[in-house]
Amino acid sequence: MVIINNFEEYKSLEGVMVGISPWHLIDQDQINLFADATLDHQWIHTDHRKATDEGPYNSTIAHGYLTLSLIPYLWKQIAEVRNVNMEINYGIENLKFGLPVKVNSKVSLQATIKSVNNLRGTVKVIIEAKLLIEGESKPAYAGDVIFLYHFK
Repeated sequence: MVIINNFEEYKSLEGVMVGISPWHLIDQDQINLFADATLDHQWIHTDHRKATDEGPYNSTIAHGYLTLSLIPYLWKQIAEVRNVNMEINYGIENLKFGLPVKVNSKVSLQATIKSVNNLRGTVKVIIEAKLLIEGESKPAYAGDVIFLYHFK
């Protein structure tokens, strides 16, 4: 785990692949809970029988937005950013989905710090995020995640 205490320590990590999170299992319960929370009950996500018999992946798959929503959780498995009053998920840029995440797959976040800038006390960090799928050579997605930090 990388420990980041302030702007200077974050800045020193520019260009560095800082880590890969532990594997996280995406099971049908998590997919169903996400479907309930987002009101997205498309059969490819929630109907195991139909997805197996008629779907292109022979199983249900996780929502793309479910996999994106794991970024803050998985990032905190890689880095602990200390001494902050507030952390904001600011945006995602240049994201492309590569592969669907099938039910009962394990995923892991690979994070590279692309840039760190101090904007009058607000630290803007752009992280290249790749969601790896266990046993696959291509990531589920890759894109730039932007966090804003207000250090104490």
